[in-house]
Amino acid sequence: MEEDLREILRAGLAAADPEDAVRRHLGLEGNEVLVSGERLSPGRIFVVAAGKAAGPMARAAAGILGGKIAGGLVVTKDGHEPGPEGLETLYASHPEPDERGLEAARRVAELAAPLGEGDLLLALVSGGASALLADPAEGIELGDLKQLTSALLRSGASIDEINAVRKHVSTLKGGGLARLAAPARTVALLLSDVVGDDPSSIASGPTVPDPTTLQDARGVLRRHGIDPPASIARRLRDGPETPKPGDPVFERVTNLVIGGGLATAQASCEAARTLGYTPLLLSTYVTGESRAAALLHAAIVREALASGNPAPPPLALVSGGETTVTVSGEGTGGPNQEFALALALALEGVDGWAALSVDTDGADGPTDAAGGLVDGETAARIRAASLDPRDALSRNDVHPALEAADALLITGPTGTNVNDLRIVLVRRGI
Repeated sequence: MEEDLREILRAGLAAADPEDAVRRHLGLEGNEVLVSGERLSPGRIFVVAAGKAAGPMARAAAGILGGKIAGGLVVTKDGHEPGPEGLETLYASHPEPDERGLEAARRVAELAAPLGEGDLLLALVSGGASALLADPAEGIELGDLKQLTSALLRSGASIDEINAVRKHVSTLKGGGLARLAAPARTVALLLSDVVGDDPSSIASGPTVPDPTTLQDARGVLRRHGIDPPASIARRLRDGPETPKPGDPVFERVTNLVIGGGLATAQASCEAARTLGYTPLLLSTYVTGESRAAALLHAAIVREALASGNPAPPPLALVSGGETTVTVSGEGTGGPNQEFALALALALEGVDGWAALSVDTDGADGPTDAAGGLVDGETAARIRAASLDPRDALSRNDVHPALEAADALLITGPTGTNVNDLRIVLVRRGI
């Protein structure tokens, strides 16, 4: 089943290829730029690509538009693919911002601000751009932004909640890039890494009207018990609002989601079917605590083995979305690794199943692993290595535990980023 899992994962990732996604939605005929049927005739074209898939997306755009591109920037995470020759690639830190991200955001703002009415800004946006473009609003130091980001990531807040706060302490997020680029025409091609593919949540919506408010942002911090630095608190109390739906700044802006987790999950299902499993796509909207999601998947596995419901084995359970971890320990891991270990504990000693859980960008939390690949013997292998898997889970130190059981799934940077993917195979008697 392990090789089946890896083959299904490869098919899912192939469906999320960012270059293919750009090529499906962007074209050129003579001097006209085609964007999903819309025809544009810009005087100059500038490209800003930001996120973990920025390099491949920018390469696809350059291959289509060629010499029509007057300039641009590519901003991506360390170790990820660069953009094409002719566009400068800037690297920055993720998930917490750094000085390089501060410089990258400054360079992007400098590119966008002088654009005129005859220009086109092509924004190629993928997950990770929120952190990679470290753009603290006036009066906020980078150190304060880093402190806020760390607290949010450890709090168990959902990505929507995190983005609601980020938008209100930033200059480019929450429609800020579109506002800077106006009156230029802006077209944003968005590769979604958020549940539901809401454009305003993808990379904190730099080209999208922001439906959230300062009050919403304050509520997120209050719910999760986060006491922000004074500059953040002041901004969330007295700062200006982000541009909202209906703002004239968006009259010349097109936002188009060109890929996301659903296509990846569907492709995974088809690959599983080819391998002889009955696929069940549970949901691509799975959120909440990783451990709770693991318990639900474990319950379905037990039901399938015991009664053949919701379908008899051989069965493939597929789900997407983005689970979170409320961090209370000081260990190393990530949401997908926590899901994997929690599932291994919930189904310890149960035969006939194997599962993987991965972040599709290849990096689960601040680790070198995409996630974990586990079965009914994983917990026992951890104990054989003189580690306690339940203690590791309670201390949020799952990476060493899975490593001891040879259960880490390491892919390296995948070149895409469309949220999490979980695959559970059930095959009686294996």
